[in-house]
Amino acid sequence: MVFRRRNPLTLPQKLRATLLPPGGWRRSFIYLRLRLTRISDAPHRVARGIACGVFVGCTPFFGLHLPLAAALAWAFRGNVVAALIGTAAGNPVTIPVLAVLSLALGRRILGIGAEAPFSQIMTEFGQAGEEISHNLRALVTSETTHWGKLLQFLHEIFLPYLVGGIGPALLAAIISYWISLPALEAYQNRLSKRRQGRDAARKSSEPDGEEDP
Repeated sequence: MVFRRRNPLTLPQKLRATLLPPGGWRRSFIYLRLRLTRISDAPHRVARGIACGVFVGCTPFFGLHLPLAAALAWAFRGNVVAALIGTAAGNPVTIPVLAVLSLALGRRILGIGAEAPFSQIMTEFGQAGEEISHNLRALVTSETTHWGKLLQFLHEIFLPYLVGGIGPALLAAIISYWISLPALEAYQNRLSKRRQGRDAARKSSEPDGEEDP
């Protein structure tokens, strides 16, 4: 294939690329900040969109974060683009912590068992995805559908994760709104003052339209 690597990445290199984006997290953060500040919308709408994206990014709806964030931002009249960017709150660094804490809290609330390590959580997600794929194929083939692993996953992993994650996700959304709103307002005020200064300088440098005879 044309775009295949000449030297395939090793497993440690793949893990490093997953946990550490090209250029580092600092560069990624700066890029996201620039994208947010360039959104031409009211600061409160952008901040509301960020909060919606952060909230969804902390939930266990992996694979559906973007459409759910867009729908939530639309429902709360936030900026959809900002919501899509806000889902970056759920990233390879934060997800392991959120998953373990949310699942532990949810299981304690529901009273359905002990804590689970992150590896087990991801294994359960993978097995549930495989069973869903198998059952979808079974709709058009002669294969038999199986729902045991999926039902077990919903009861032991997904539901506790969702119940325990609502609180942290809501807290993260409120904090992100509280931080981003004044920052966006300050940025747009500075930008407006710069434009006014440039306009004033341009007008002062222009010659008068009429000259005395």
